[in-house]
Order: sequence, then C-alpha cells, then structure tokens
Amino acid sequence: MTFADEVKNAVTPRAALLVIGVLALQLLFIASYVGALHKPKPTDVPFGVVAPQRISARLLTELKDLPGGPLDPRAVSDAATARQQILNRGIDGALIVSPRSTTDTVLVASGGGAVLAESLTKIITKVDLSQRRTVRSVDVAPASDEDFDGLSSFYLVVGWCVGGYLCASILAISAGSRPANRQRATIRTGVMALYSIAGGIGGAVIIGPILGALPGSFWGLSGLGALTVFSVGMITLALQALTGIVGIGLAVLLVVIAGNPSAGGAFPLPMLPDFWRAIGPALPPGAGTWVARSIAYFKGNAVTGPLLVLSAWAVVGTVVTLLMAMRRKPEAADDAPLTGTAGGGSTAR
Repeated sequence: MTFADEVKNAVTPRAALLVIGVLALQLLFIASYVGALHKPKPTDVPFGVVAPQRISARLLTELKDLPGGPLDPRAVSDAATARQQILNRGIDGALIVSPRSTTDTVLVASGGGAVLAESLTKIITKVDLSQRRTVRSVDVAPASDEDFDGLSSFYLVVGWCVGGYLCASILAISAGSRPANRQRATIRTGVMALYSIAGGIGGAVIIGPILGALPGSFWGLSGLGALTVFSVGMITLALQALTGIVGIGLAVLLVVIAGNPSAGGAFPLPMLPDFWRAIGPALPPGAGTWVARSIAYFKGNAVTGPLLVLSAWAVVGTVVTLLMAMRRKPEAADDAPLTGTAGGGSTAR
C-alpha cells in the first residue's frame, strides 16, 4: 500500500472537512476574543447630568463632544432621579454638579462592571480638573467584596452555557447525531429540562451559599440558570438535528465564539466595539449575564427583555428539534431488536 493510500485510509474526506471546520473555529475564536477585548474603551455610555439650568446645556455639549465620544449625556432633573435611573439600568452613571461648592459627585454602579465604573470616574475627574473642580465618586450599586471586578455573574453564566451545550452534545451523539424518531427527541428534551433545573440550582448554590460571590435571590438565580442551560441545550439539539455532528461546532460558534466575548462580562457592553455590542444582548451569554447582575445588584430591574431572549432561544430550539424528529422518516434500524446471527454474533443499531 502506497503512502497516499495510507493517508486516504487515515484521513477520510469527511474527517478532512471536519478538521478544516475545527481550524476555522479556532481562527474565529482568536479573532472574536481579541477583536472584542484587545482595546476596550467606553463609547456612547448612557450618562445622566444633574446641573443648574444656567450651565446644563453647556455641560451636556461639552460631555457629548469629548474626544472619542465616550459619553451619551442626557439631562436628569435631580440626584434622586439619577440614582433611580442607574438602579433601573437606564443609565450607567451620572454627574451631580454642586452649585454651592467646587466638589461635584459622580454616581457609578460597579455591580454592572467595575471597569466601566472606574472609567466613568476617570473621565469626569479629568473634565472637572479642566474647570478647576474636584469629584467624589459614589457607588450606588457596589459589587460584592467577594465578586472581583463584578465578574462572578459572567463566569456563572458561562458555566451554565457550557453545561447546556455539552449535555445536549452527549445526548445527541450517544445514539447518532440526528434524533431517529419522535420518542427519542421527546426523551432528550425531557432529560435536557431535568438537567437544566439541576444545573441552575447547583450553580446558584455554588455562587451563593458556598462561595458567597453573588448576593441576590437564590431562587431567582436558580431560575435564570435553568432557563439559560435549557436555551443553550435546546438550540444545540436543534442545530444537531439540522446539520448532524456539525451542529456541535455551530453551537460552539454561537455560544462560545460569538456569545462569550460579547456578553459584557470582562468589559461591559458600552466598552465593546460596535459589532460585539450589537450582538451581545441577543445571545444567551449576554442575556444571562445581564439578568444575573440585575438580580444580584439592581433589585431585579430591567430583566424582561433578556429573559425573553433566553425564552426565544429555548422555544425555537425545542420546536426545531421536535419538528425535525417528526419529519424524519423512520429507519428500520431505529426500532429493530437485537437479533442473533448464524455465526453467534448480533447486530445492533
């Protein structure tokens, strides 16, 4: 047998295509993570300004025209309203100008991302220094002392997402990459649901009672975890039903390569480039991270949209998985019992 024949036997055309696909995923992983995270800077950050009427318009224009456009300033009536808007996650910070002294106040929320809170303080400090004023920073939604840089919620959601697509992948490849019949698809969906509940509660136990890394509602985080795991798992099963084993790679592309760097975890969304900022809220890691932080630090505010995103992924994944199973013609091998052969062996599906 020639060397060329050995190569053909060792690497089939199908294997070669899969290797090329893996190489593509590897390069996309590098491009996505480095592209999103190599040079974070705040851009168009929603930012409130409370200032006397005589200087409000000038200050808003000055902040709007800062080099690089870091802020998207808007007038706010008073300090209490600014604080509430931050807690409602409508804005990420606010400047309170004191008409009676030379010290102003910048409100931030490190629970939504410590890096962004620090960046806003630095920006306003520089602006006030140019006006011969000083700034004091007030954190209205501080991250827990056990939650370094506010990253625990992100890593929690990443763990849930990883569990979702790994469980779905194991369920699918254990008996073929496509669901052979309606019963098998239904059973896999049920197992995925049970696994999701266990994963959601388990993650909440670790992040809360065991490590004390995140405050907030234990059952709120458990429910979020179950929904996140189930949405990722079902979309993975759907992709596998549509494309076979390639679906595992597509799930990695969707959740890990596109979803993780755009989730606003290491750097909050206003610090990401436009592309990643745009796709992040529509993907499970971004939606899950937003809700986890809201539960932990913002009294559960502003979670309706992200929960709808996660629910949509779960519904679409479930519907596609079951429809593909119903449309597939039954195969004789799917339900055939093990039968003995003349040589004493057996055949199995």
